[in-house]
Amino acid sequence: MIDEFIKINTLSVSKVLADFVSKELLSNTKLSADNFWNGFEKTVNELAPRNKELLEIRETLQKEIDLWHKKNRSKEFNLEEYQNFLKKIGYLKEQGSDFKIETKNIDQEISSIAGPQLVVPIMNARYSLNAANARWMSLYDSLYGTDVIESEESGSEKYDPLRGQEVIKYAREFLNKYFEIEGINWRDINKLVVENSNLIILKDNKKYKLKNSSKFVGHRGEVENPSAIILKNNNLHVEIIINPKAFSAAQDPAGISDIIIESAISTICDHEDSVAAVDAEDKVACYRNWLGLMKGNLSTLFEKNGKKLERKLNPDRSYISKDGTGLKLHGRSLLLVRNVGHLMTNPAIILGDGSEVPEGILDAFITSAACLHDLAKKGNSRTGSIYIVKPKMHGPDETEFTNLLFSKVEEVLGLEKYTIKCGIMDEERRTSVNLKECIRTLKNRVFFINTGFLDRTGDEMHTSMEAGPMIKKGDMKQSKWIAAYENNNVDVGLNCGFSGVAQIGKGMWAMPDKMKDMMEQKIGHLNAGANCAWVPSPTAAALHALHYHEVDIFKKQDEIKKREKAKLSDLLTIPVAERPNWSVEEINSEISNSAQTILGYVVRWVDQGIGCSKVPDINNVGLMEDRATLRISSQHIANWLHHGYCSNRQVLEIMKKMAKIVDEQNKDDKNYQTMSPNYDKSIAFKAACELIFHGKSQPSGYTEPLLHLNRLIKKS
Repeated sequence: MIDEFIKINTLSVSKVLADFVSKELLSNTKLSADNFWNGFEKTVNELAPRNKELLEIRETLQKEIDLWHKKNRSKEFNLEEYQNFLKKIGYLKEQGSDFKIETKNIDQEISSIAGPQLVVPIMNARYSLNAANARWMSLYDSLYGTDVIESEESGSEKYDPLRGQEVIKYAREFLNKYFEIEGINWRDINKLVVENSNLIILKDNKKYKLKNSSKFVGHRGEVENPSAIILKNNNLHVEIIINPKAFSAAQDPAGISDIIIESAISTICDHEDSVAAVDAEDKVACYRNWLGLMKGNLSTLFEKNGKKLERKLNPDRSYISKDGTGLKLHGRSLLLVRNVGHLMTNPAIILGDGSEVPEGILDAFITSAACLHDLAKKGNSRTGSIYIVKPKMHGPDETEFTNLLFSKVEEVLGLEKYTIKCGIMDEERRTSVNLKECIRTLKNRVFFINTGFLDRTGDEMHTSMEAGPMIKKGDMKQSKWIAAYENNNVDVGLNCGFSGVAQIGKGMWAMPDKMKDMMEQKIGHLNAGANCAWVPSPTAAALHALHYHEVDIFKKQDEIKKREKAKLSDLLTIPVAERPNWSVEEINSEISNSAQTILGYVVRWVDQGIGCSKVPDINNVGLMEDRATLRISSQHIANWLHHGYCSNRQVLEIMKKMAKIVDEQNKDDKNYQTMSPNYDKSIAFKAACELIFHGKSQPSGYTEPLLHLNRLIKKS
């Protein structure tokens, strides 16, 4: 498809985008298209040169670091000398005095409710709606459909009553643990009623009460025969559904048919890492879905079990409070939006000098303008805020630039200063080592800091490419710098007054089919001080939510404040292998594992425009792959190539071998295009190889430039 452009002042704007702005985005707002484009043009002409300058600084610093490692390669690494060098070139900034963030008008989903956070590709309307609606999820369904409940595989699609019993048993233990009844077990009850503003639990007509009566907050239906009971623990709600006629209640003497868990407290609607949006058509598809969420009218039709169904946003949930008045709870996740970073440009708009528009500037204007509809009715943010997550910023100069950009957007859109809040992805090395100063530049906007292990590792390897061969990927999580990185994020956040005000987040659980393992491991994120952590699906959100009943995060954060703070010296420790003596078999195995995930992700991205997806690894375990996992895998092979631990020919042969495996893994996908045996004709295979063989020269090791280029070639 050849894009048609129209002239707006000095800008050449894709007609698809221009029509969307005038006919949809700004419809029923007080802002005219002329005023929008005039303000946009002025801002982009002012800020695009600074955006370019900041990117050039990245490259200059990288060249200086590369040169330092080359000069000092023959002698033992001296951390103090290295640290002084980083200060001298301006990579490490002087740390200023202590301060507290001053962000105002923050929704309680950010400030006072700790819980799971979903990340969803905004290009897919159904996924976006599912994520928004994942605020309330069935515990029964989440347990029954995952490996958390261990049972024999029946191979039947019919309901398994034995498995159902295990689900009920698990759910009752959850209630026993956090909503204890005085003198009786939840397994033994016969009935639930409301009497004199109290929850009364019956067994053989004998009455019992909750040990902590304040945990009962309301009900639905008649007091003597309620249809639902709503409980609360650690600021999270649990709804007990009572419907004796439901098949799921057949095994339950109290007629409980389900337990609904308040799950995904917030959701990041992602325009960046999980989508493949490379031109005006793609961007408008993303923007249109975000606009629909902000208007509250997004819907989509789909087919399930031969029936046509419509998915739309759930309404708020209504109950009767314990004092007999109305109780209304937010029916959806608080929706945040992730814009792209500073690096990428987009052909949707051509500036007066012939260059493409910086995509981050475009995103800031369009996604914020969409929120004008929500600000008028406060269906999403009840406090009147716009929440933008900003990825891949390098240091305080770039966070300061983001603050300036958001100020300009507010001026054009007629918004009060600091309406736009900013989430900082702590996923680049220069941000990690300067995190306090990054936060300082955004102290009136910041609502979130989040660690991203994979992107951060990719940047670690690229920044220190010349330092030597990196340790194996699987050893990274045990390395000194990772522990310091994760702890530093929490330490700095708490020191800057985040507790009870803003989110301190942790990264994604990458194995959506391994929920039992998630339940055993992901509680570590809470114990590390995070009041939100990423999950890959609504089901994972429901299960991970149980962890937040177990741990009082804000008490945990108070404890963590007293610990010894993470050391900068540890954070700057480079994960170079000491005296590596890997066998050929070990090297080939490591490369094969990375090659398989690279190919499995890239082939769907380039050929089908599918961003984040579940990709089978070399052992056929489904892993959530995105540009972050692609970055670490491609940079790791590029590093070993650069230091001579493998050859171009060796890697190419492995890539061809793994391409055949990926082809086989995707054989049931009717839209899939094979890479083998005609490798030279596969744009996707070519792109995957370029990411490795040209990995060292990619800006900060990012994969976006090559992905976007090859996707555009494929689309043309």
